Amino acid sequence: QVQLVESGGGLVQPGGSLRLSCAASGSIFSINTVAWYRQPSGKERVLIAAITNDGRTNYADAVKGRSTISRDNGKNTVNLQMNSLNTEDTAVYYCNAEVRRTMLPGFRTYWGQGTQVTVSS
Repeated sequence: QVQLVESGGGLVQPGGSLRLSCAASGSIFSINTVAWYRQPSGKERVLIAAITNDGRTNYADAVKGRSTISRDNGKNTVNLQMNSLNTEDTAVYYCNAEVRRTMLPGFRTYWGQGTQVTVSS
């Protein structure tokens, strides 16, 4: 009964920017680590950014310095701001979150269905 929905993807020119959002809904008590992954067509899904419940962040080298992951715990949302986009950023971007459900112990991991980012002139 937990759903993650990504939004903000689309077509952007090289050098442009996008802000991706991941919204969690359902019977949520708390959310631990949230991560963004991406999967270019024909390639493996890879981790690009993550943020813990206390705000610690990690970035893959491919996006470090031009991306910022942030979270709004009150709204159960996580954002990924990406700047200076290039064609190698073209991929389906997925949100992954560790969620503790209300009235239930422990955490479960959930995936969103993904949002397409296409960088092209």
